[in-house]
Amino acid sequence: MRTSISFASLIFFILFGIGAAAGFAVYKTTGNQIAAEGVGGIGFVVALIVSLSIKVADQWERVVILRLGKFHSLKGPGLFLIIPIIDVIPYWIDTRVITTGFKAEKTLTKDTVPVDVDAVLFWKVLDPKKAALDVADFQSAISWASQTALRDVIGKTMLSDMLEGRDKISSELQKIIDVRTEPWGINVISVEVKDVLIPPALEDAMSMQAQAERERQARVILGDSERQVAEKFGEAAKTYINNPVALHLRAMNMLYEGLKKNATIVVVPSSVIDTMQLGGISGVAAVAVGMGKDNAYSQSNGQASNGQSKEQELLR
Repeated sequence: MRTSISFASLIFFILFGIGAAAGFAVYKTTGNQIAAEGVGGIGFVVALIVSLSIKVADQWERVVILRLGKFHSLKGPGLFLIIPIIDVIPYWIDTRVITTGFKAEKTLTKDTVPVDVDAVLFWKVLDPKKAALDVADFQSAISWASQTALRDVIGKTMLSDMLEGRDKISSELQKIIDVRTEPWGINVISVEVKDVLIPPALEDAMSMQAQAERERQARVILGDSERQVAEKFGEAAKTYINNPVALHLRAMNMLYEGLKKNATIVVVPSSVIDTMQLGGISGVAAVAVGMGKDNAYSQSNGQASNGQSKEQELLR
């Protein structure tokens, strides 16, 4: 309920001032003090009645007027008049969008998990007459309707669905609350679930479960990778069976790769040397020595070039 008295007070003082001035004028002209006081009293009564009759509603307000206990009309926005004592204003109703926060504490989900849920309701009054006459306190009624609807939805929802599908819960809550408040002339615009709180012990268990699930997925991916590698090795083996020359070239390439990494001694089975036809152990040793000389030669050339570059720098 709201009452605006600023404009009415201004009118009261203006009319009262006019009445007082008229009484003073009568006293000056007639010299009759009783007549002057009567004029001043009449001015006071008129000012009081007019000030009580004038009301001003803001742009977003609608005013419910009861005349002798019965609904008479809706007024506002702007300036309007009522009959004092006969007309009563029980409600100044705000027609803007209003937000109401509500929550459900220690409510069991469908899988018997206690949760605390916070939500916000966005609503507005479409029919001020119904909101004023069909329900005693529509704001409290909306709050209680929202809480009971939230508890009903939580009791029918699994915890996993509640944590993952907040939009679905919000939409369902909006439909339920809108059906309950529609007879009161109220429209539910939207419902937003802010937070879902679960017990700390359950939160730790869910974190461990998520970690175990990630490790399982990692092991599955690693196993699948090994399977793919084995398949590729099998295909390569089939290729080498049908092409012995390719097998020899691959073996020689592997030996070369092992020798060029600054290695001077490589131990290989004698059967491998015979298969590669390198002329026995002496041939392999010659290849290794040759590669060692090549490496040493390349290193010496590198050192020489470095020395020359240093001499050139000194000459500069």
